[in-house]
Amino acid sequence: MAQVRTSSEVALNRFAIVAVLVATVIFLAPIYWIASTAFKPRNLATTVPPTIVFQPEVSPFVKLFTKRSQLRAQPTPEEYAAAPWWERVVFDGGEKVVRDGKGAVQWSGYPSRFMNSLIVAITSTVLAVGMGTLTAYGFSRFRVKGEQDWLFFILSTRMLPPVVVAIPMFLMYRTVGLNDTHIGLIILYTAFNLSFSVWLMKGFIDEIPKEYEEAALVDGYTRMQAFFKVVLPEAATGIAATAVFCFITAWNEYAFALIMTNRRAQTAPPFIPSQVGSGIPDWTVIAAGTFLFLLPVAIFTFLLRNHLLRGMSFGAIRK
Repeated sequence: MAQVRTSSEVALNRFAIVAVLVATVIFLAPIYWIASTAFKPRNLATTVPPTIVFQPEVSPFVKLFTKRSQLRAQPTPEEYAAAPWWERVVFDGGEKVVRDGKGAVQWSGYPSRFMNSLIVAITSTVLAVGMGTLTAYGFSRFRVKGEQDWLFFILSTRMLPPVVVAIPMFLMYRTVGLNDTHIGLIILYTAFNLSFSVWLMKGFIDEIPKEYEEAALVDGYTRMQAFFKVVLPEAATGIAATAVFCFITAWNEYAFALIMTNRRAQTAPPFIPSQVGSGIPDWTVIAAGTFLFLLPVAIFTFLLRNHLLRGMSFGAIRK
């Protein structure tokens, strides 16, 4: 017999739906604002009240990828017609694309910074998740003397905010020659994410019955074979969830990237705010860089979305 829902239950459900919708709008509003500003003309980026309906254009992205200077003299009709469409977009904004002595376009530093972010974030995530999984397996399956002390020591590396240790790390890196290098940032981000990876992966591996490995060992598998063919497939959800969180942390990190890098290995977070126009900040260019910077994380999280819910609830360490 179907249970009759009271008016209070119906009202509570409606309130919950409204609350979820309001929270969704609040959380998505900044993303919409960044995305819309990335496609706005520069003169509409700071209007009061804000301009909601506008004609989208790609000029912020053209400016993001090229070096520009103030246009002192308008191009002739012949020069304007001969220029590629993306350069005409810059002309329309009162600027011109900077070229070298041979006429080649001077590209901005954003593509190289974006590539640096990909290299550092992906490499540090693979290392942190790989070493964290092996370490967590050791703590989960073997008796380690002083296990709780070791686990607490590993966790203690995340107790201080990055900015507190940034200056000492800068001095150490300068001494050993790791400033402004990819390997320096990779080591730093790997160490920073390793504690999180170990603790989260230990929770997942603890949930995998030991009988699975024991059966594999009886069948003639070695301990290493049992780990790769039994434990890793069962822990795939935990590995995926851990990788997402480690990648987001490394991808968004700002303090270390600002202090430890200058040009060669600089990542996108400290580079994006440096994009200014002639005299005043060009918020459309900054928004375009931020919008493109959000895409890899959004795509990576979307591809692993099926593992995240279980990863956030199933991988907790229980005493």
